[in-house]
Amino acid sequence: MPLILPIKDLRNTNEISAMAHKEREPIFITKNGYSDLVVMSSELYDSFARENRIDQAIYDAEKEFAETGEFVDADVAFAELEKKYFG
Repeated sequence: MPLILPIKDLRNTNEISAMAHKEREPIFITKNGYSDLVVMSSELYDSFARENRIDQAIYDAEKEFAETGEFVDADVAFAELEKKYFG
């Protein structure tokens, strides 16, 4: 169940921080009854950002394949990654 708080509760920064770390999910802040902000712990943000980078890489790979129709041999791809990251 999503955590939803009115904007006036942002005055309780220590409580909101504790809640964000304990619940490990975004806290939706409303203003005049409408969604306005999202607050989350930095750990949760890092997790979302990491997932987004993975999703973006998959999207880019699918788009590249749709445009070129070319597969890359796994052995070639791993060899290139090995060279790039481990010399």
